[in-house]
Amino acid sequence: MNTDEWNGYNHIGKRHGRVHRTVDHSGPKSTWAVDADGDGVREVHCNTPEGLWTGVRNFLRPFRGVSKWFLAQHVAVFQWGYNLKHMTDEFMRVLFGVPPSTCFPS
Repeated sequence: MNTDEWNGYNHIGKRHGRVHRTVDHSGPKSTWAVDADGDGVREVHCNTPEGLWTGVRNFLRPFRGVSKWFLAQHVAVFQWGYNLKHMTDEFMRVLFGVPPSTCFPS
């Protein structure tokens, strides 16, 4: 579990039986990612969850308020778009209901 050093996160590792690593965002020598094992890859960071919720907020902004009854559905639509990494021809064909023969003429 990767978090910043806020005291509210201190119980996470112990309570859930997980390894809890932190990133120090405070002070003049603040860090945003940590290379825990020295292989050159910064494994410990907490910017992904922060960026994800910023994306949800920006997605919901045009609605100017969402009813709590429909919030889960709006978040599900955002989640679908966020998880969609590649827009393939096959995906577009299914999305628009176009038969395969008209999409790729021989």
